Amino acid sequence: MKNIKHFRIVVMGRANAGKTTILQRICNSTDKPEIFDGEGNKIEDVVVQGTLMRGHHDIKHELVFKSNPGFVFHDSGGFEAGTTLQFDQMRNFVVDHAAMERVNKRIHAIWFCIPMTDCHRAVTAAEKKFFNECDTGHVPVIVLLTKVDALYLTAIRELLDGGLAIAEAKERAAERQKGLLEKWLTHIKCELDKCKYPPKGYVSLQKMHHEDADCTALMESTAEVMNKEGLQKLLISTQQSSIQLCIEYAVWK
Repeated sequence: MKNIKHFRIVVMGRANAGKTTILQRICNSTDKPEIFDGEGNKIEDVVVQGTLMRGHHDIKHELVFKSNPGFVFHDSGGFEAGTTLQFDQMRNFVVDHAAMERVNKRIHAIWFCIPMTDCHRAVTAAEKKFFNECDTGHVPVIVLLTKVDALYLTAIRELLDGGLAIAEAKERAAERQKGLLEKWLTHIKCELDKCKYPPKGYVSLQKMHHEDADCTALMESTAEVMNKEGLQKLLISTQQSSIQLCIEYAVWK
């Protein structure tokens, strides 16, 4: 484990799931990441933007934030059901890098984002295809429920539709939001746990648009499903979002 210099994470899910914002919070940054090819050569912004404008997204590219170069991220882009080529490219990358001989190129975890802005389509054919067909081996997949704050507005609307005045609806909205989150989390677990290769964990994320957002739950959930203590240590020491987590891990060990 001492030869591993970076904790490498693949971030995937549909488009507009809030993936980049989460990575910024993890790395305590408001900047965009620098992007490198698989050999460590920096890709200029104009090339990156031109590629994205054409709808291309290369999972082999490495996303690194200057504020925390210990993390290396790979973004799958937003694959949807029916985009067979993109799905196959993603699956091949995951399978190849899960067992790669070059230890510094191996991936260590996968974060699969499902946005609550589209909760009625939380589990589509694309999600089922991934969890039924993509064997990630020893690399754990954690499902991230993103943009959970959107459920607050849903809660408000439901309460207003139920006849409450706006003031009372606001008072009860937080409790209703919590109930909605539990409902959709239960639904997602029920659907994905039936798949051939189910997730190893689930975590919901709120207020990620705030620069001081708390990412402790995500770091804890990821550390808990690591099957090697050395990788747990690497993750905890690399993350900067929770000093308390570093202390707790040191005491626990």
